[in-house]
Amino acid sequence: MITPAQFEHIRQALPILQGAPVDVVQEFQRTAFLARLPAGKDVFVEGDRVDAIALLISGAVRVYKVGETGREITLYRFGLGESCILTANAILAEQSFSAIATVEQDVEAVMIPASTFRSWVQRYELWRTFVYGLLAQRLASVMELVEEVTFRRMDIRVAALLLERSQTQNPLSITHQEIAAELGSSREVISRILENFAAQGIVRVLRGSIVILDRSRLETQNQR
Repeated sequence: MITPAQFEHIRQALPILQGAPVDVVQEFQRTAFLARLPAGKDVFVEGDRVDAIALLISGAVRVYKVGETGREITLYRFGLGESCILTANAILAEQSFSAIATVEQDVEAVMIPASTFRSWVQRYELWRTFVYGLLAQRLASVMELVEEVTFRRMDIRVAALLLERSQTQNPLSITHQEIAAELGSSREVISRILENFAAQGIVRVLRGSIVILDRSRLETQNQR
């Protein structure tokens, strides 16, 4: 159960609840509950039965697939005010979870039981719109991922990742294996690409971190 004080905090983080009808709010407060999940915890793994959907108030969750060879590729992340379309799909289709969802940053979330969420989507336009919004957002991101994997060379994708991450930190606290898992490659391939960047004076590769030395040349790599 969600108390009135908790609901005010939750409503600030979840746009879907801002301006929601009174009956929807009351049912939400009666049925939903708060949960906290630490970084590193698997929310779901492939094949799990989904018993609730999480709407994030804080933190971040990575959703990814693992191939037969053990390689990983990130499908998407979700954070503040967001939820997971694969979770919603599993609940609405009454199927098992089809990927792995792992907490990257400590999460505080509102949990809605699967049967309740299924009922709300059937009964309330508000929740149907929420699911359609999730679907549109994730479809766009997955289509972008397909385009990246199919049409862009791996060195270009590595450069793009380094540029994105270096906007908030430099040196980057990231390993070769983490880059490989993010991009769906192998550690060996990533290591060769980083060694090439290092030989050109674009980056310095340290243990567990990468220093961007020449951002303009890295941007040139990304534009090839």
